[in-house]
Amino acid sequence: MICTDRLILREMTGEDLEALFRVLGDPDNMKHYPCAFDEARVRSWIERNKERYRTFGFGLWAVCLRETGELIGDCGLTMQEIGGVIRPEIGYHIRRDCQRRGYASEAARAVRDWTFENTPFGAVYSYMKNTNLPSARTALSYGCRPAGGYEDGVNGLTSVFVLTREEWERIKEK
Repeated sequence: MICTDRLILREMTGEDLEALFRVLGDPDNMKHYPCAFDEARVRSWIERNKERYRTFGFGLWAVCLRETGELIGDCGLTMQEIGGVIRPEIGYHIRRDCQRRGYASEAARAVRDWTFENTPFGAVYSYMKNTNLPSARTALSYGCRPAGGYEDGVNGLTSVFVLTREEWERIKEK
């Protein structure tokens, strides 16, 4: 479990299905994905992350409000193919009615710190469809810098952001 001033990041469970469906099943929230998720896809998302916890010790975690425990999204570290290379990626989804309050940035900063404190990775990445400007702003807010992009069959043009361990160490010194 990771705690911030306002959030708790914890492993997902099957009991999170309904709350996570409100995030991933929202067509507006998922407009930068090929489609919004149905319940079966959300269930599979939870199971895939539970497998990641067992295999890697990390995955996307449930993002919950510290004050109430309410699940408002997910954020975490996964291994993703980015430009043809498997890389550690920080991803995030926040329920639409909870956006623009800094929750994604707060959660991503916590995952960034956890990653550099608990893994040997020399860099972390975030990638998104190039039209997903809110996600790009979140990547910048946790310290990433633009690292180019590439064409893919799903997103068209994909934007890539990176933060190296050395850059993170400079951030932590401040």
